[in-house]
Amino acid sequence: MQSLYDVARKWFFIIPPIVCPVQFLINAPFGRFAPSSDSALVVDGIKSWIVMELVSPIAFIYTVLQSPLSAGSSNARTLSGPQILLAGLFLVHYLNRSLVSPLRTPSRSKSHIIVPLSAVTFNVANGSLMGTYLSSPAASTFLTSAFTHPSFWIGIALWAGGLAGNILHDEILLNIRRNAKAKGKAKSDGNGDKAAKEHYAIPHGYLYTYISYPNYFCEWIEWFGFAVAAAPVPPLTSLGAVMDSVQPPWLFFWSEVLLMIARAYKGHKWYHQRFPEYPKERKAVVPFVF
Repeated sequence: MQSLYDVARKWFFIIPPIVCPVQFLINAPFGRFAPSSDSALVVDGIKSWIVMELVSPIAFIYTVLQSPLSAGSSNARTLSGPQILLAGLFLVHYLNRSLVSPLRTPSRSKSHIIVPLSAVTFNVANGSLMGTYLSSPAASTFLTSAFTHPSFWIGIALWAGGLAGNILHDEILLNIRRNAKAKGKAKSDGNGDKAAKEHYAIPHGYLYTYISYPNYFCEWIEWFGFAVAAAPVPPLTSLGAVMDSVQPPWLFFWSEVLLMIARAYKGHKWYHQRFPEYPKERKAVVPFVF
């Protein structure tokens, strides 16, 4: 099991930087770039979102309970307080992401089926790796006396602030949809594209003053904080050293940044094309930088 875990970790490190540049060249077929076709390959946005996000906590819970790396260990399947807290934080995030948020969304654009299928693959791998790590002897050792370490609580605070910021900025987008729906603005354009759109207007407030995708930026802060609390920083002496030692909490942060940054850039450009009055001073996803 250890060898399978190590191979999975390395592939989870390698694939995101390969996929990232490809995403700068294409528009992922969901959200504002959703296909207008009624093909059988186009699926309901809300239902597909719930399914593709739920698989991560399910895989996580299963692997935590199985604790595959703890076989024969004296601490097999016995989680310490810090391990239980971190597992709870992971599940809180996905409770919001997979159920609370989509069920509060008044509408969501349809998606090509390739998007939820890709997300299911990612989420099964990520949930399984994270559950395997958090229930492992390595995590138990690293988190020994974690409650007395300032770095652990700094990471938890960053996680909490990132989650709150993510929810706050998502709420601004949800209010745009609610207000548009209440005013009866859900009309098709000449191409049958509903993105004209009940879903879209220029968001304002909080970090939207500086960037187009503060919800992404806050999610990065959230998982950076989680990684700080949950796992040792991998040695940056060489690429090989990173690949050999990087643990799933850091892999998740790495993947989030590389797989979301292109979407933020493409969406930022779309805003400028769609709305001539869009604030020129806004960056895409990192305040004052990018």
